[in-house]
Parts: sequence; C-alpha cells; structure tokens
Amino acid sequence: MLLDTASLYYRAYFGVPDSVKAPDGTPVNAVRGLLDFIARLVQDHRPDDLVACMDADWRPHWRVELIPSYKAHRVAVETEAGPDVEETPDTLAPQVPIIEAALDAFGIARVGVAGYEADDVIGTLTGRATGPVDIVTGDRDLYQLVDDARQRRVLYPLKGVGTLQVTDEAWLREKYGVDGPGYADLALLRGDPSDGLPGVPGIGEKTAAKLLDAYGDLAGIIAAVGDPKSKLTPTQRKRLDESRPYLAVAPKVVHVASDVPLPEFDAALPAVPAQPELVDALAHRWGLGGAVSRLSGALHS
Repeated sequence: MLLDTASLYYRAYFGVPDSVKAPDGTPVNAVRGLLDFIARLVQDHRPDDLVACMDADWRPHWRVELIPSYKAHRVAVETEAGPDVEETPDTLAPQVPIIEAALDAFGIARVGVAGYEADDVIGTLTGRATGPVDIVTGDRDLYQLVDDARQRRVLYPLKGVGTLQVTDEAWLREKYGVDGPGYADLALLRGDPSDGLPGVPGIGEKTAAKLLDAYGDLAGIIAAVGDPKSKLTPTQRKRLDESRPYLAVAPKVVHVASDVPLPEFDAALPAVPAQPELVDALAHRWGLGGAVSRLSGALHS
C-alpha cells in the first residue's frame, strides 16, 4: 500500500475541524486525521507493506522547464536553490513536521526524493513491485498507474477513508473510456487547471476520449494530424497541429517517473511502534492520545 501522503493530509486538514488542537492551542487536525486515515486503512486492508510517499519537491524544476505554467498558480515564494514554497494554509504547514515525526516514531516507511514529487516515488515503487499494489490518493493523476493484469489499483477516498472508490480498468473505461496509460494521454489533451496544464484548445474530456478510442494513443492522434485521410475535423486537425510543441513535452510532465533513485528503507508494516517512548511523548505533547491508540491498535491487531 502506497500513500500519497500530502494528498491525504490535505484531505484530513479540511475534513477534521480546526478546533482539534494540542494542549498549547496549536491546531493538529491534519495530524489526527491522517493518523486515523492510516489506522482505518491498516484495519480494513491489512497490507504487508506500507509506504508514506512524500513530496520532497512539489514542483520539480525539470517539469517547469518543459511547461512553465506547471503548478505556477500555487507558488507562494520562488526560490533560487531548492523547491519553490507552495501556498499552504497557515495552520497546515506547521503540522507537517509533526506528521513526519509521528510516522517515523511508529516505524512507517516515509520516502521522499529530492527533485521528485510523491507521485514519482509511487510510480517507481509500483513499477518495482512484484505483488499487488494499492495506491491511496485523492489525486486522479495516479489513475495512469491502474493495471488489472499486474493488480495495480487506486483507492480514492470519497468520504474519509471509510468510503473508498476502488479504481480499476473497468471503472476507468466506464467513467472515461480509457485504461490506465490512456488516462495520462486524456489528461494532457484536455488539460488540468489545478496543475497548470493548458491542454489542447477546444479539446475537452469527451473529445479526448473519442480521439483516443479512434487512434489508440497520443502518438496515433499526432500521426492522424499528418494523415489527410484521417477523420479528424478541420478544427481538430488545426488545433492539434498548432499544439505540437505542447504535445511534444507534455507526456514527460504528466507521466509519473518510474526511475526515481530511491533510498534504502524497510517497507514492512510494523506490528508495534518502532519507538514507543517517542510515540507516547508525541501523543502527550500534541494531545494525540486517541489517534495514537487507534493506530497502535490497528497495527497490533
């Protein structure tokens, strides 16, 4: 089980009231919510391995070089050396180090790699896995990794993590008319305002799905642009032709990396907290006794 950690703690932050605070008044709603998410996931799914994948760089420079608008609207502060600072709610940013400390104290593997997003870590781990993989994320971008033959699926939280949409190829085909790899082509054709991806003007989700159904993949669509016998409308042909520079670089931006240089780590789900005294100290310091007990119980059961 691979967790898109930032996606989940954002959901926790907005799903758990900000009245949940530490004894000193510091909001800890995202921390408590994420620990409860993980406890529920462990309880319901009993994964052999669990990895909390982190955004060491939420807006990698190599993606921005290809498409400068990539996540540009989310930048709070640009930095010369290192990742730009992302716009984050004032009361969420201070909770991230507490989340990281709690994961480490429990012994839950936490993996982030400089220059890469959590999606890229997930893509690399999914590619390396020899058994089934469940990816838990509120980010549809990771639908591209769905693969029934290799038992890769996405668990998408609808309400907390008690109600999860199990995303497999059948669900993708019914909803979007594509399979996992086809979802990445669909996304780059239609664009994604939340990620600053412009897409091809005039080509929305339904048209993109129809084009992919007709021509197979992005390469097939581009070949059809140059084929006078293809059944593209004149407007589609013109817009796709004018978008060639974007279509040449978008796949590298949209496709998650599969070759991230991962550090050594132990992915095994711990049966007991790795550092019980530190877990107790964190619970006391931040008023997380209930959440810590629930996660400890889920690991032990």
